[in-house]
Amino acid sequence: MKMTLHIDDSLLEKAMSLAGVESKTAAVDLALREFVRRSELVRVLSTGLEMTPAELRELFDPNYDLEAERSKEAPVTTYGGKTRTRR
Repeated sequence: MKMTLHIDDSLLEKAMSLAGVESKTAAVDLALREFVRRSELVRVLSTGLEMTPAELRELFDPNYDLEAERSKEAPVTTYGGKTRTRR
């Protein structure tokens, strides 16, 4: 089935560049797939994964300490010539 679409050329070229694809068809296909993926994600998150609050709480380890895990990593980063570590 052949169809005609009227799409802004500069927008399509930018999308192709950002996505790293070489064809207009690939860019449009990728954009549509991403739109559907995001819409499904919003739907799932808005329903709370169709789980009760108690069921959602069971998904997470109550002993997990995010700050402790972050402090173990302590990545070194450079900003403006100064070296810093995460605190």
